[in-house]
Amino acid sequence: MDIGIPRERRSYENRVGLTPAGVALLTAEGHNCYVETGAGLGSGFTDLDYQRAGAQTVYSGEEAYRRGEFVIKVDRPTSEEFEWVQEGQVLLGFLHLAAAQRSKIELLLKKRITAIAYETVADDDGNLPILAAMSQIAGRMCPHIAATLLQNNHGGKGVLLEGVPGVPAADVVILGAGTLGASAARAFLGVGARVIILDRDLTKLQQLDERYAGRLTTMLGHTFNVRKVTSFADVLVGAVHVPGARAPIIVTRELVASMRPRSLIMDLSIDQGGCVETSRPTTHGTPTYLEEDVIHFCVPNMAGVVGRTATYALTIATSPFVQQIVRQGVGGAIDDNPVLARGVATWEGRIVNQALADVLGGRS
Repeated sequence: MDIGIPRERRSYENRVGLTPAGVALLTAEGHNCYVETGAGLGSGFTDLDYQRAGAQTVYSGEEAYRRGEFVIKVDRPTSEEFEWVQEGQVLLGFLHLAAAQRSKIELLLKKRITAIAYETVADDDGNLPILAAMSQIAGRMCPHIAATLLQNNHGGKGVLLEGVPGVPAADVVILGAGTLGASAARAFLGVGARVIILDRDLTKLQQLDERYAGRLTTMLGHTFNVRKVTSFADVLVGAVHVPGARAPIIVTRELVASMRPRSLIMDLSIDQGGCVETSRPTTHGTPTYLEEDVIHFCVPNMAGVVGRTATYALTIATSPFVQQIVRQGVGGAIDDNPVLARGVATWEGRIVNQALADVLGGRS
C-alpha cells in the first residue's frame, strides 16, 4: 500500500502522523511511505531519519496526498489540503468534523473519502484509545499554562495555584471526568490546587474519589451545581466530550459574567466547538482573550507544542490500527475490528457516523 504522510500546516502544530519507527514497521512489510520534507522537524525527526526507516521524501504536501492511497495526518486538513485529497482515498487523523465547515464534509462525500476520525475510535466500553493519549497530554499541560496565565504580568488575578501557608490554594473547577478531565485533575492536585470535578456519570466520580482518597471534591454535573462552582472558580476547565458530536454548551455567557474578574477559563472542548458560550478558537501564538472580564484560553491543538512527546504517544496508539488497515485493506479492517469501525465518519460518499449525521441534519 502507498502511504502519504504530509507536514502539518496548522499554526503551532509540531506533531507528525508517524515517527520514523512507525514508518519502519510499514516499510518492513513492503509498503511505500511518502513523507513530506520537514514533516517531522517539530518532533525532532529529520528527513534522513525517515529515509533510514525506508521512507521516500517528497517535496510538497500535494505530492504526499497524490502518492498516498492512504494518508496519515494529525489535525483536520486545511482548506488547501482538502483540495489535495484524492478520489477514494483513506484519510486518518483528528478530524473533528462536527465542528468543521459543511463544505469540507461535502467535499469528503463528493470524493468518496473513507475518513477515519481518531477521536471516535472506541472500544465496547466507550473508551477512546487514540484520543486518550492526547487527552492525557493536554490534561497534564493544564497546570503549567494556568499558573502562568494567573500571574499579574500575564493579565491574571495574581493567584498562586498551590497557595502558601496562611493563604489558600486556587480553586480549580473541572467540567467532565473523562480521560481529559481526570488527567487535568491529577495534574492540578499534583501542584497543590484545590480541585472540584463535575460529571453526570456518578461511576466516574466514584472512581476518582476512590483513586484520590477524598483529596478532590466531586459533584454531579447538574446546572445548579455548575452555577454554584463557576461563581468562585479561579480556574474553570471545560473537558466535556461527546464522541463525534459538537460539545454541548455547559457554561453560558451569564455564568461567565458571574465569575470573579480575571479568572481563567480553559475550554479544552474547543476542538469540538467548545462547552463555554463565550469560547472561540485561539492559537499558541495568541492563546487568550478577555470576555466578560474573564481570561479565555481556547487552543484546539494544545499537544502540538510538545511535538516529540505527543508524536511518540500518538504513534503508539495508532500503529495497531494502521498496521491492520495496510494488511487487510480498509474494508477488511473495518469489518474485522469494531473499535476501528466506530472511527469511520464517511464511507463511499455517505456519512456513517450517526452523531455527525445528526449535526448535519440527518444526512447519511
